[in-house]
Amino acid sequence: MTPPKINPFSNSRVDTPFQNHIDLDEIFYEEFERLKSIITDIKNDQENHQSKGAVVTGEAGTGKTHLMMRLAKNRLKQNRLLFIRQPNNLNSVLYHIYSRVLESFVEKVPNSAYCQLEHLLATSFFKIIRESFLEFHDDKSTGILDYFRKLTDKDKYLVKILSADPLNLYRKLGEDGARNKREYWQRIETIIDDWWKRNHGDVGYSTILLKGIVKFCSYSDANKKKLVGKWLSGNELEKRESESIGLKNWCDDDNKEAFSLEAMTVFGKLSIMDEPLIIIFDQLEGLGLEYNQNLLHSFGDAIKELFTYVPNSLIILNLFSERWEYFKEFFDGSVVGRVSQCQIVLNQPSPDKLKRILAAKAQAQRIDIEQIFTLEDLEDILSQNSIREVLNRASHYYRFKTQGIPLPAIRQVKSFEDEVKEQLNSINEQIKSLTDEFKEFKNALIAAQPELQQSQLLMAQTTQPVEARISVNSLIIDYIQIEKERLEEEYETLIVISDSDDIGKLLTVTDVFNTLLKNMTIDRLKLGNRKLPEHLFIKMPAQSFVIGFLHGSDAGFSSRIKNFNELLINHPNVYFTLFRDIRESIITGKVGKAEIDKLNQAPNGQFIYMDKEDRLAFEIFFPLLLLSVKAS
Repeated sequence: MTPPKINPFSNSRVDTPFQNHIDLDEIFYEEFERLKSIITDIKNDQENHQSKGAVVTGEAGTGKTHLMMRLAKNRLKQNRLLFIRQPNNLNSVLYHIYSRVLESFVEKVPNSAYCQLEHLLATSFFKIIRESFLEFHDDKSTGILDYFRKLTDKDKYLVKILSADPLNLYRKLGEDGARNKREYWQRIETIIDDWWKRNHGDVGYSTILLKGIVKFCSYSDANKKKLVGKWLSGNELEKRESESIGLKNWCDDDNKEAFSLEAMTVFGKLSIMDEPLIIIFDQLEGLGLEYNQNLLHSFGDAIKELFTYVPNSLIILNLFSERWEYFKEFFDGSVVGRVSQCQIVLNQPSPDKLKRILAAKAQAQRIDIEQIFTLEDLEDILSQNSIREVLNRASHYYRFKTQGIPLPAIRQVKSFEDEVKEQLNSINEQIKSLTDEFKEFKNALIAAQPELQQSQLLMAQTTQPVEARISVNSLIIDYIQIEKERLEEEYETLIVISDSDDIGKLLTVTDVFNTLLKNMTIDRLKLGNRKLPEHLFIKMPAQSFVIGFLHGSDAGFSSRIKNFNELLINHPNVYFTLFRDIRESIITGKVGKAEIDKLNQAPNGQFIYMDKEDRLAFEIFFPLLLLSVKAS
């Protein structure tokens, strides 16, 4: 028996520009060419290297993120493309942006063995070393060849191999043994450091960050790269970790927002020796919610800072049309002017073009749409309101034709987001009816899945969604499965694990439930001027509790959890839970381990290492709740 073909229309969403989906150049061809022309304008601005902005608007499912994917495919060999999702903590917007930028930089360039950051350093270093040699050549010299004779053998070799291909920085330097490789990279570090100080000065974090970038690119060992990546994110390392990579540890008191802006500035200035950066902000719809007005203000301020301090960049905002109109009311006028220098509107393609999209998808599975769909089928499919809904409807028809699964009824509102919103709105109504059952905040978060184990507080299991108390539409189940697969792929890559990011997500979760239950007060506890883990103090009529995150190094960990435990003693009627991602170092210090034991032995406390399933569930649950608020 011939196995059934894969449903060619089942994957209708592009979540990040680094994914790979079938693409037809004729769809939004002119809009794409406009974006490319802006990049060319930035590149040609050799005097000012001024950054420019673009707003790409369109309804849900019209192809905004898909267009960014095309940009990535087309430009990643030359440009560095950086993808940033919605921030969620108004006190750390710049750090959120920088963290997502780092994650983008470790994405591999298509058809290359090297990531974006390695490409950036290779290309820029070749131009730096060439420029540096030319700068030292003055009128009294007998010529550049005279200077070239004064170069060390290593300098001459670097010029030779990089002239052939900048990526030889990684291919050739290890050929003569590890010691020789280290000496070359030390020379590279010195040349870049000298060039930076001559051109940009020596203030702040810039030269230290450059050293970290060089270190990251010099290592072929994946574990060393991860350590340097963690260091680049501004997170404090264990002493042995920082010593193993030869980088001075950060101070726990460093201002992460100032640090992040300066790091972005370094990347912008370094890109002048490479190609313009493409910085894409997507999935921003949650910033338009009423309770996120302060966060939206902070986001607008951060965008203004990027335009002011980060050169040589195209900054793109992907938004629903009405969201952009709303954002303009909150953004500084100068930000609106800079961002909307180019406004690109994506409208629904013609039926003929939509049909060609279907045909291209089907051909990938050697399927002819004319043979599986009747004219009436195609008329129904092509009448949908967006590209995504056309593909969703085609997917339903394909299941009906091949598996006998009945077609869902046509709905008045047909976009994926709106179907999910309707289902979640129904869930919200059921949650409201269960208010009397919520004795703890934990029960609110797991109302849809009461089988959740105690060790997975705040985490909604996604492995068995059919067993949930509330019957969830298959669209939501499909979404959960797709998101889980994507997050599993990303889990072992360089991800910046941030207390501020996690607490921001938790704050969003609490805001969601507060819009439903109207019986929560969200606050933070203090212990004089002493430092505490990032946390929320959640007060409800029947129970109050504190939930915190503490992902830092062993050194900073011990003092903070000790203060957390003191709060626990001072508030015996409040339940305290502290989470730590298991991908961070396991706490081995005597003081830290003792404080973990104290927390776990307290009648009103627990310490939880978030394992992979906990993390995936939390990351999936968070966007689902965002959709539920937009539905209500």
